[in-house]
Amino acid sequence: MTVSTFVLPDSLSAHEPPEARGVARDAVRLLVSDAESDLHRTFADLPSLLSPGDLIVVNNSATLPAAVRLDRLSVHFSTAREDGTWLVELRRPTLEPYAGGAEGEWLPLPGGATLRLLSRETPRLWRASLDRDVESYLMRYGVPIRYSYVDRDWPLADYQTVFATVRGSAEMPSAGRPFTASLVTELVSRGIRIAPITLHTGVASPEKDEPPYAERFAVPEATARLVNLTRSEGGRVVASGTTVVRALETAVDAEGQVRAASGWTTHIVTPAPGVKAVTGIITGLHEPRSSHLMMLTAIAGERTVARSYDAALREGYLWHEFGDSHLLISNKR
Repeated sequence: MTVSTFVLPDSLSAHEPPEARGVARDAVRLLVSDAESDLHRTFADLPSLLSPGDLIVVNNSATLPAAVRLDRLSVHFSTAREDGTWLVELRRPTLEPYAGGAEGEWLPLPGGATLRLLSRETPRLWRASLDRDVESYLMRYGVPIRYSYVDRDWPLADYQTVFATVRGSAEMPSAGRPFTASLVTELVSRGIRIAPITLHTGVASPEKDEPPYAERFAVPEATARLVNLTRSEGGRVVASGTTVVRALETAVDAEGQVRAASGWTTHIVTPAPGVKAVTGIITGLHEPRSSHLMMLTAIAGERTVARSYDAALREGYLWHEFGDSHLLISNKR
């Protein structure tokens, strides 16, 4: 098997939150991989797998109820633009992509709102304008985005992480979901530091192999200092999620130092030129041909990623936002 060509059976898709399966948030399985081996643990074991002086960087973006359901369509609000327009995706009631729509078309939405399609941004995303404040409208009329592998709607609380303080993500920064307040307390009590960035995620594309597009992010000065300090002291910088990797690697300067930064990132992390800020990642399990797999390879190497995915498939780990977790550690400090 190569990491880009494996087949994901439907039986390994997580169809509901772990709590609905009788599993606590921090009791999901955790695959721990480095250059030498793969270990099978639970997420609650994380404090014992890291060392005092290590740093976990988390995404504090909160998830919006970004899907609005119509009779024959769903509108998924993805990304706010600086001019007040939004990128949106149209989907069928079956949650499959909808290829229709036309420039200038008006869509009546619940509550008397109107959405105007302005222009195609990508083959599946429209730039659109709503006749009122989008976030307030979504908090009243929206539901969390889900795809066909999730069998039913779940409350917005099931899509929030313990770190969620800054509203703006179309989909949950799901790597942070297994953290609980008690687990964070245990990490900190063991001398493992935690620092935030903000990156507002856009809509995923489970049916297509597309690179990520521009997303809003912010790396605070205090987080940048902690990343640089941790690296200089020989500690590990572990990103909680691909969003964190993207933000930190966007903020790295030519000397390999992370600087405070904010705005829009178009950075795509690949094995060449690799990563400079992070030495590990906590993430979910990603689909074949996903651009996220290139990021994992940049952090841990192709051999380690391929071996670990073979182990995850063999041992029945669960994929997607309600699935199990993966800790990948680079052999570089």
